[in-house]
Amino acid sequence: MYQPPHFREEDLATQHALIRAHPLGLLVTAGNAGLLANPVPFHLDAGASDKGTLRLHLARANGQWKDIRDGASILTIFQGADSYVTPSWYATKQENGKVVPTWNYAIVQARGTARIVEDADWLLSQIDAITGQHEGARTAPWSVSDAPEDFIRAQLKGIVGIEIEITEIEGKWKVSQNRNLSDRQGVAAGLDEMPGQTDMADLVRLYGARRPA
Repeated sequence: MYQPPHFREEDLATQHALIRAHPLGLLVTAGNAGLLANPVPFHLDAGASDKGTLRLHLARANGQWKDIRDGASILTIFQGADSYVTPSWYATKQENGKVVPTWNYAIVQARGTARIVEDADWLLSQIDAITGQHEGARTAPWSVSDAPEDFIRAQLKGIVGIEIEITEIEGKWKVSQNRNLSDRQGVAAGLDEMPGQTDMADLVRLYGARRPA
């Protein structure tokens, strides 16, 4: 991933927080079938290894797991907040007009060592973990145990587990840090007026505060 120094985010906790907030990642492999990419919900266990361990499952009919079994290289991608940025938000536009559009975004990419897991108890634990992650905030959360045990065991036969111990992880927060204070203020104010862009507006303010005016 192209990484200008001022956009680099190296704090592991911040990287992990984005993965948890946006767990539907892209699983990319380069193996016998060429390049493959599938969107998959991941569960992150931060304490399982130095940089964290990702756990997921694929449908057994999805041949990507066989490439992983055979040693395919793996890349996982987690996309956070993003937004188009119009030059009209920059104070610099009024001063000299020397501005162009761009796109702000926060993203994490991770690589690691993967293993295939077909043990039913491991699969059940992985499904319990990811279900609990997303059901936990509901008033009446659904649990895997709400379904009949024989039904769940039959469903487990149709999936294959994957565990990825993260060995490399990169974060990139391109959130207008390269602009001057007036331009950053204009971007944040403009994003505040856009539906669904408050997260990016907050990031522009947060990361901009770390740079000189």
